[in-house]
Amino acid sequence: MIYKRPSYKELNSKIKQAKNAALKNRISIVNPVSVAADALELGYLVKDVLNILSDILKEITPDDYVGQHPPQRSYESDILESELFAFKWTSKRLGCKTYLKYAIKEKRMWLVSLHKDQNDKGD
Repeated sequence: MIYKRPSYKELNSKIKQAKNAALKNRISIVNPVSVAADALELGYLVKDVLNILSDILKEITPDDYVGQHPPQRSYESDILESELFAFKWTSKRLGCKTYLKYAIKEKRMWLVSLHKDQNDKGD
């Protein structure tokens, strides 16, 4: 059997690290303009992203992981070579199929993407 990263346990840990970062207000946004545009489409203001993240991080589980095995590495300068964790699920808080991608670097959650799933046809 081939060991496949990330494991369920590792994903659980990354979700927990993201929740802790949100709880301690250790959130950075890699591309604020993109996240702001996506926030408007999802019906919230970018200034509320911390509250939104706190809520939606309670919704995701390792089973919602849709990222690569092993995780893709970032090419963005702030989080260069950091592993990216992507999740897709139906968010009760946002009311749609949602896509979230983030990295954890130095106990900080770096938000890469938070938007409506591109394949979600329901409006």
